[in-house]
Amino acid sequence: MEGQSRTARRLLHLYAGLALYGASAALQVRAALGLDPWDVLHQGISRHTGVSIGLVSVGVGALVLLLWWPLRQRPGLGTVSNVFVVGLSMDATLALLPQPDGLGVRIPLLVAGVLLNGVATGLYITARYGPGPRDGLMTGLHRRTGRSIRLVRTAIEVTVLAVGFALGGSVGVGTVVYAVSIGPLAQFFLRLFELPRSGPQDDSLVVARGGQPVADTAEGRAILPE
Repeated sequence: MEGQSRTARRLLHLYAGLALYGASAALQVRAALGLDPWDVLHQGISRHTGVSIGLVSVGVGALVLLLWWPLRQRPGLGTVSNVFVVGLSMDATLALLPQPDGLGVRIPLLVAGVLLNGVATGLYITARYGPGPRDGLMTGLHRRTGRSIRLVRTAIEVTVLAVGFALGGSVGVGTVVYAVSIGPLAQFFLRLFELPRSGPQDDSLVVARGGQPVADTAEGRAILPE
């Protein structure tokens, strides 16, 4: 019974975290003050294709997952779930949330979106069901090249940000706020939502889509990139 209860808690963390991640991204879209790098790319592609930003996120996630093969990365339940749940949750939230006009609403939406993203990151990582496709790409390149997590992550995010901006994705103060806030927020919520380990099934490297922390569960710690 204890094992079943713990599995249920991990699944709750996983899917609540992914759903909230999509919702948090939608809040940042509606704030219209700038997005995180990957969503800048998703929005840019969406504007050129007419496909919803959530479905673009799903498609990009699936394509990035294909890059895992040469990097010898192993997907988990969290990886596959990440591809679909975040994008679908994002589209569902956008469908329910109208576009506000004034900064008096848009600024609180941005703050709420970034804060909720930290909560979602903490929940998703502590489930320990495997990294999202984008973060698996980051850690895979880190392992294959020997470059630091910080350098690899920065190179990837600068690239997708530049491409997304060129395609018309939204870059602004919200992009900066997200960049400087998500690390400390995620680290706080990682500690808040941490679940006790019960065996080797928890010993996997996991990170959250778009989140800066890397949780090295094989060594039993959550750390920020170097």
